[in-house]
Amino acid sequence: MVRIVFSDIDGTLLTDDKHVTPKTEKAVQELLENDIPFVLVSARMPEAIYPITEKMGVTIPLICYSGALVLTKEGETLASTAMEAGVTADFIRAAEQHFPNATINYYAGHHWYVNDVKDPRVVFEMKITGAKAEKADFATCLQQGILPHKILMMMEPDDCERAEKELQELFPSLNIVRSFPTLLEIMDQSVTKASGIEVMLRHYGLTAEESLSFGDNYNDLEMLRYTKKSVAMGNAPQKVKAAASDVTCSNEEDGIYAYLVKIGLIDA
Repeated sequence: MVRIVFSDIDGTLLTDDKHVTPKTEKAVQELLENDIPFVLVSARMPEAIYPITEKMGVTIPLICYSGALVLTKEGETLASTAMEAGVTADFIRAAEQHFPNATINYYAGHHWYVNDVKDPRVVFEMKITGAKAEKADFATCLQQGILPHKILMMMEPDDCERAEKELQELFPSLNIVRSFPTLLEIMDQSVTKASGIEVMLRHYGLTAEESLSFGDNYNDLEMLRYTKKSVAMGNAPQKVKAAASDVTCSNEEDGIYAYLVKIGLIDA
């Protein structure tokens, strides 16, 4: 029996043009009406998720930064795991040295820090997410005790694939994974979407056996393997589909809605 549903955002809840379809919105609202919590699990920061939930007209719990920050539907913190200062400093130094063309983003709680707010990649990300970047010096942030929940590197696909492998070898104490061909997410090693889900399940007094998750990309693998039922979107890579217990339509074809109707969790 499914008593809680977890979902990734980009490529899963959202269409490619970053919208929630009417059927997907209906599915979420019906789950909530049936007292089944719907939890968004994303690499995004809270301020990049709230515009989505507000537009849907729902107030729900969030697992942000791929599990590093877990919030109740009221916005209270259930868990917070930041990166260590020394490791962060070493990582940024290595990232700048080995991948000088990458754009580095420093996320701490409700703040998104960058070196240049006019960087085209940053401007594009602000447009997509609705979140606002702030100019800051990363070394100063560390000196002030502002530790990141996540570092995000934006770069060309070939560099991104190479950086994932090379930087993970250099920094085994970090969890480094691609969330998109051009995006590399970096968190503390203990952080995964599954670790965030574990926190949320304890909050609700539920178990993995009672949970269902939807995802579409490599950073969803731990989540899909952790929940009893797991569903890969039709647009997911084959490796992600293979890790899930089922596959639904794509994010462009109301995949979440279609699967929830299929298993009888909501009405058509």
